[in-house]
Amino acid sequence: MNARTLDLDTARVLRTALPPARNALPGLLAGAGSGLAAVALLATSAWLITRAAEQPPVLYLTMATVGVRAFALARAVFRYLDRLYSHDAVFRQLSGLRVGLLERLIPLAPAGLGGTRRGSLLSALVGDVDELQNLWLRVVQPLVIAGVVAAVAVGGVALLSAPAALVLLVALIVGGVLSTLAGTRIAAAAERGIAPLRARLNDAVLDYVSGFAVLSHFGAADQARQRVRDADRALTRALVRRASGAGIGAGVLTLCAGLAVAGAAASALPLVGANGAGGPGFAVVVLVPLAVFEAIGTVPVALGTWRQVRASAERIAETAPAVVPAEVPAEVPAEAVRPDVDLAGREGLDLRLENVSARWPGAAVDTLRGVTFEAAAGECVLVDGESGSGKSTLAHVLVRFLEHDGVYTIGGAKAESGAAVRSLVGLCEQHPYLFDDTIRQNLLFARDTADDSELMGVLERVGLADWVRARGGLDARVGERGSLVSGGQAQRLAFARALLRGFPILVLDEPTANVERALGEGLMRDLLEAARAEGRTVILISHDTAPEGLIDRRFTMREGRLA
Repeated sequence: MNARTLDLDTARVLRTALPPARNALPGLLAGAGSGLAAVALLATSAWLITRAAEQPPVLYLTMATVGVRAFALARAVFRYLDRLYSHDAVFRQLSGLRVGLLERLIPLAPAGLGGTRRGSLLSALVGDVDELQNLWLRVVQPLVIAGVVAAVAVGGVALLSAPAALVLLVALIVGGVLSTLAGTRIAAAAERGIAPLRARLNDAVLDYVSGFAVLSHFGAADQARQRVRDADRALTRALVRRASGAGIGAGVLTLCAGLAVAGAAASALPLVGANGAGGPGFAVVVLVPLAVFEAIGTVPVALGTWRQVRASAERIAETAPAVVPAEVPAEVPAEAVRPDVDLAGREGLDLRLENVSARWPGAAVDTLRGVTFEAAAGECVLVDGESGSGKSTLAHVLVRFLEHDGVYTIGGAKAESGAAVRSLVGLCEQHPYLFDDTIRQNLLFARDTADDSELMGVLERVGLADWVRARGGLDARVGERGSLVSGGQAQRLAFARALLRGFPILVLDEPTANVERALGEGLMRDLLEAARAEGRTVILISHDTAPEGLIDRRFTMREGRLA
């Protein structure tokens, strides 16, 4: 088994988060227009107020008055268009990124994600992907706009006073560098740590909420709450440290803006002379730096945001690793079963394993070693053994969640395509997943065309019809992950879902593991009798004793081998 490479790394994630030029350009132009309108508004206002103080004929002020109104309106309109087009472009791009991440995770699930915590996975899919919107909105676009506004403003000031323009340019460079260094020294480590700290908090909250009943029963709820508090305090400290860095950077820029105003005033004094542009020109040169530094103020924020964005991109790349474990099967386009197999008839679908070995991702040795057995159509085969003997590994091989060495055939054809195998072989896991929805919807996931009579019929076959009626019918909810139903009822619902789907071969992995011993035999008998009545092939994996008369063949698993 050879590892396979996925073309996914941090750089690719970052490139994928950037919207294409045709979508990004309208927002970028609108943002630049808003920034330039702000500078022009301040310059025109300064000129108008100063010129008006000289009491010229009103006709000389008309153009400036119109300009103030035009630039004020333009700033607001361009800012609105900037937000509209920029966010639309980014959100469209992130939807594709999130779908792409899911598509890369699907081949890994479930075996390849065994070491990934639910909170970390949720943080990557939601928080980290959302953080990538800032790559364009708060990093790339603000830096480009700041550069354009600064260049135009320095050029405009140079038309009035070259020394003042030089002072402004030097102040912009020094302010940008110093504020960036100050923010980096204080906030860099905190910004890189925010994403993992947020994932740690998500883990703690999910563990506490989903396991509250068990934690309360064993008196561990206080420790779990303390873990949430500790994670929250760590995240808060990182956020405060980041905010402190941003505040110091903003303070440095404000100081440089003041120095730029003072320097411009000193260097532009000749404008007030008889041969200069006069008081209005002097006011423009002195006040323009204030508007320019407002645009430049996004630079340290952008660089700080860049560190967070990169950390999120790294976490996304780690969640969907570049190398898929060799133990996770690769999907193949070829059919794994005969194309003429009729799922309704199910005749002739025997299942056979010959010298099959397999291991879990990251394991040093095979968990399954040279397993050979077969199950004829309609048979019920029991595989028992102690915990850790390899029974669950066998179950995951049978549904192609794990890659294997050796020969695995269904109906005489090699079981190579995972999708084709899982259309024939259904797995009822030890901990079946129930969605936080109604009983009806949990069954309709198997076959969405089934009507209520069909749903009640399959519930009758698994012994749940009376219980469903007592709960108010198919619209009764099962709670998050089946929290409102017992372990046995969850197994029966999962089995009903498998019967409704029409799998000709069913794999039952420890169906009584979460059921009291007194009820376990009745549950197993009901499940096996329902499967036998419909002619299904059943591979029962259990460490419990199966009811007499329902098992055709029995194998015992010891250290990954069948006896």
